Amino acid sequence: MNPGPFDVFPWKMLKASRKITIIGDLLNAAFVLINAELGVDIAKDLKGIPEAKQVYGVYGVYDYVVRLEADTMEKLKDVITNKIRRMNGVRSTLTMMVIE
Repeated sequence: MNPGPFDVFPWKMLKASRKITIIGDLLNAAFVLINAELGVDIAKDLKGIPEAKQVYGVYGVYDYVVRLEADTMEKLKDVITNKIRRMNGVRSTLTMMVIE
């Protein structure tokens, strides 16, 4: 099995860097931008995900912005892959992992 982006990023090196400061558990957070199918409201489903700390409906290229937090990077990856991306009405996502 090929490693994914979560497996090959040098997290330990990032934490040790003097230029970047990691505060608390922010390393296990992400912002997910979501395109929904036309006319489909997925806000209630998104808000039902325990790791979704904030859910915003927005105008522009994307329809929703979700801030996620999890105990581990693996849990965060699981939520994005298995809960959000497989949700009915989700057309596409763009994930931004928090690094500081």
